Amino acid sequence: MIIQSLLGVVLLHLWQCGASSIMTKDLKVLVSSNDFPESALKILQEHFTVLQCKYLNFDEEGRTLAREELLNLIPGCSALVWSSNLPISKELLDKAGPQLKQVSTVSAGYNHCNPDELKARGIKLTNTPNVLAPAVAEIAVGLMLGAARRFTENLDQVRRGQWEIGFDKVLGQDLRGSTVGIIGLGGIGQAVVKRLVGFEVARFIYTGHREKPEGKALGAEFVNLDTLLSQSDFILLSAPLTDETRHMINETTLAKMKKNAILVNVGRGDLVEQEALYNALKNKQIYAAGLDVTTPEPLPKDHKLLTLPNLFVLPHIGSATVRTRREMAELAANNVVNGLTGKPLITPVQLK
Repeated sequence: MIIQSLLGVVLLHLWQCGASSIMTKDLKVLVSSNDFPESALKILQEHFTVLQCKYLNFDEEGRTLAREELLNLIPGCSALVWSSNLPISKELLDKAGPQLKQVSTVSAGYNHCNPDELKARGIKLTNTPNVLAPAVAEIAVGLMLGAARRFTENLDQVRRGQWEIGFDKVLGQDLRGSTVGIIGLGGIGQAVVKRLVGFEVARFIYTGHREKPEGKALGAEFVNLDTLLSQSDFILLSAPLTDETRHMINETTLAKMKKNAILVNVGRGDLVEQEALYNALKNKQIYAAGLDVTTPEPLPKDHKLLTLPNLFVLPHIGSATVRTRREMAELAANNVVNGLTGKPLITPVQLK
């Protein structure tokens, strides 16, 4: 009798699991781009009916071919996995219909996801904030070294076959003994501090809305923005883009920096007013800059910033490692699984 009862419980559980699977298979999830990793796609396919755009949702292809296909595919979808740097349009959300419950962006930043519109429609938003911190931190350190050691000028020498030989030629600056100031001591900022310890940096300072216990644990000192700008040899931007932080680096704030200051941006392009940065670099008001993010992206090849020898630019590759992009996609997929099956979201964005 006991065995029969236990068997009945097991069979009921199996039936419920099967029924749950059938129920979630009725839900449609749209993946916005054709380059979404297979491992993450399988996570979604285990639970839902998955639609995937056959085009790359970036640049011109994303603005034309992918846009039209996404508008055709999204009606009736319950979730949208957004693998793109293009903005989510009101038109796309209108096409989706009222059953769209969640947008899962495969990125840490989410300003391109139209958060105000999502909030107004009651659509939940998730992102992938912490999983990419190590890879972006490595790029931040690379940009510091590239700008400080004048990689742009030195690579140009190699390409021209005309090396400036001499004991005092093309000298750079040291991370050793420097003061590194971090604007935005979140996961990326903290990961940068951990990686720079081995470079014998003399002092880490940071600014933000409040002092953080993580900063104290890392030996970083909390200061106001003016102090950070005036005392730092390296200034790292790893803050999110908001109305408050947009163009926070401008003519006024650049004027407060040291003449040997090196500015590094791995946040968002619009944290920096680029005309002011161009003038500061051209006039040697600051020493150099390293950018992984710009406005626009891609930066046109004839953009005047690219004429500057003291600017080192990368094409927004902060999270571009095989492991990191896979983990980002899998986190985005698991956020959708949780969101559509009534479980707590793993990395929800609090829409204000």
